[in-house]
Amino acid sequence: MKGHVDQEMRALLPICIGKRNATPELEIFAWLDTAFNGTLVLPKNVAFELGLPVESTAEAILANGELVELETYGCSIHWLGKVYDTQVVTNESEYGLIGTGLLVDRIITVDYRAKTVSVD
Repeated sequence: MKGHVDQEMRALLPICIGKRNATPELEIFAWLDTAFNGTLVLPKNVAFELGLPVESTAEAILANGELVELETYGCSIHWLGKVYDTQVVTNESEYGLIGTGLLVDRIITVDYRAKTVSVD
């Protein structure tokens, strides 16, 4: 999988999202976040655009140490040649976050000089 490094030096990768048990239909770019041990955070507008259902809530500790309760949404993602049904949380950001839950057993290469990102 290939991505790019943007002008703000964010390592971004494409990921396809869709409703649970359906073919993922919308490609977005998400920011690699190795400090996030979950799978995926979506921009809230993407969850609403796709009509993803709220399935439950989950406690999370934010980067500033704050403990919050977040709604989780059911969806399907296409990642590295496979489709997975999963739950995600949302944020108010322009980009989603790809966490270490999607990076297990993978090799990540970020080349800031060439502005490229790859996951094998």
